[in-house]
Amino acid sequence: MNRDILRLALPNIVSNITVPLMGIVSTAIAGHWGEDSAATIGALAIGVSIFNFIYWNCSFVRMGTSGLTAQAYGAGNYAECTNMLARALAVAAVMGVLMLALQYPLGELALWAMNGGEMTRAYFYTRIWAVPAGILLFGFNGWFTGMQNALFPMVTAVTVNVIHLGCSLFFAFGLDLGIVGIAWASVVAQWCGVALSTLLLVARYRRLLTAVRWSEVVDLQPLRRFFRINRDIILRTLCIVSVYTFFTGASARMEDHTLLAVNALLLELFTLFSYMNDGFAYAAEALTGRFIGARDRQSLGQSMHRCLVWGTVIAALFVGIYLIWWRDLVGLFVDHSASNAAQIVELAGRYIVWIILIPVASALPFIMDGIMVGATETRIMRNSMFWATAAYFAIFYALRPWIGNNALWLAFTLYMLLRGAFQYIMTHRLRTILEKA
Repeated sequence: MNRDILRLALPNIVSNITVPLMGIVSTAIAGHWGEDSAATIGALAIGVSIFNFIYWNCSFVRMGTSGLTAQAYGAGNYAECTNMLARALAVAAVMGVLMLALQYPLGELALWAMNGGEMTRAYFYTRIWAVPAGILLFGFNGWFTGMQNALFPMVTAVTVNVIHLGCSLFFAFGLDLGIVGIAWASVVAQWCGVALSTLLLVARYRRLLTAVRWSEVVDLQPLRRFFRINRDIILRTLCIVSVYTFFTGASARMEDHTLLAVNALLLELFTLFSYMNDGFAYAAEALTGRFIGARDRQSLGQSMHRCLVWGTVIAALFVGIYLIWWRDLVGLFVDHSASNAAQIVELAGRYIVWIILIPVASALPFIMDGIMVGATETRIMRNSMFWATAAYFAIFYALRPWIGNNALWLAFTLYMLLRGAFQYIMTHRLRTILEKA
C-alpha cells in the first residue's frame, strides 16, 4: 500500500512543487525589478490572487473528474472513463470561452475589490489569455489522476514551469516588461502544456479515445451526478477563494506596502507546504475512488490510514524547515540592495510563528479533502467548509481591533484546522467512507 501511495504521490509532489516554485520565482523577479521591491511584489500578489480566485473556482473540473474517473476505473468500466474525459474537456472549453468573453467586467470588478493599481491592471489583461488553457489542464490532470496515472501530470507540470521560468526571465528583464512579462510567460507556458497533454493522451490512450459514445457523454443521469458533485465543489471552492482573496485584500487595506509584501511572502512559504502535502491528497483521491469502485473495503481503510500518516510526516518535516531556514527562504524573494529590504525581513520575523504552526493545523484537511474527492462525498466537503469559513471571518473581525495583523494569521490557522476536524467528525471518523466499499 505504501508503494501504491508513493507511486501516485511522488510524481504529484514533483508536479505540485513546481507551482509554488513558479510563484516564488515570479515573486523574486518582481522583487528584483524596479526601484521599489515592496510595491512591485504587492502588485503581483494582488494580480496572482485574482487569478487564484478564477482558477480555484474552476478547479471543480479537476476534482469532479478525478473521483468519478477513479471509481469507473476501479470498477473496470473503461467506457465511462472515456466519457468522463469528454465531459471534462467540453465543460473546460465552454468555461474558458466565457472567461475571455467576460474579461472586462470580471477584471474591473476584481481590480476594484482588491484595490489593484495600473501595474496589476496590465498584468490581469495580459494573463487572462492563459485562463482557457489552465482550465483545460484541470480536465486533463483530473482524468489522468483518476486513471491512476501521476506521471503525465508531472511531465506536463515540469514542462509548463520550465517554459514559464525561461519566458519570465526573458520577458521581464530581456524585454524590460516587468510583471507584464511574467503574465505573458504564463500565456505561453499554459498553452504549451495543453499541447503536450494532448500528445501524451493520444500516445497512451489512443484505443480508449476511439470508444467515445456521445449519446452516453450527454446522458442526463451521469451528467446530473457530474454537475451535482461539481456544484458542491464550486460552493466549497468559493469559500476557499473568499478566504485567500480576503487575506490579500485585508493586507492591502492595511495601507502598508511593506506589510502587504510580507504577508504575500509568508503565504508563499505556506503554499510550498500545501502543494507538497497535496501530492498525498491526490494519491488519496485516486486510491479512495479506485477501491470504492472495486468494492475493496480492506484496501480502502489501509489507503486512508496511511495517507493520513504520510500527511503528518510531511507536516513535521516543514515545521523543521521553517524553524531553521525561514530567514533564508524569505531572503530569496527580496533584492537586498533595495532600500526597504531589511525592513521586509525584520517584519517577516514578527509573524513567522504562524508559518511554523500552520503545517500542524493543515496536516489533516489536505488528506481529508483527497479522501472526500475520491469518495465523491462532496456534500460533506461543502458543509465543513461553510462552518470553517464562518469561523475564519468571525475570528478575524472579533480580534482585529486587539491584535491587528496577527488576527488575520490566527483566523487563517484555525480555519485550516477546522476544515479537517469537521470532515473527520462528519464522516463519523471515516466510517461513512468505508461503508461505500
